[in-house]
Amino acid sequence: MDLCMGVIAWLVVLIPLAIYKSKVLDVLHLGDPIAIGVGVQIEKERRLLLLISVALAGVCVSVGGGITFLGLIAPHIARRLVGARHAKLLPLTAILGSLLLLSANTLGRVLMAPMELPVGIIVSILGAPYFIYLLVKNI
Repeated sequence: MDLCMGVIAWLVVLIPLAIYKSKVLDVLHLGDPIAIGVGVQIEKERRLLLLISVALAGVCVSVGGGITFLGLIAPHIARRLVGARHAKLLPLTAILGSLLLLSANTLGRVLMAPMELPVGIIVSILGAPYFIYLLVKNI
């Protein structure tokens, strides 16, 4: 219970902060000269955004473990669905990541019942073909 409350406390602070900074992310995505021209202090903002992202990743990995493909798949799928606007991209990425993990966990429990497949293997099986598709499409 203590671990759960600690994680929730971090997430309640960090997720709204990341969504609040979504406009800065959009401007930084345009490039350094444009961001400087708009008045963004790029080094300060990059440090803050890096701190937020590392803290979010650390909190999530401390609880969920290193399900690596999930953190790579969800943003790519979300970007395809809503485009590059971070105000929409960040919440959708979180929702898609949750749904993918829940689906992989359910498949891992059902496919070879009564044995369970680890969720990381199922996520990798789902994620590898998608990344191969992205590689082939961009070549």
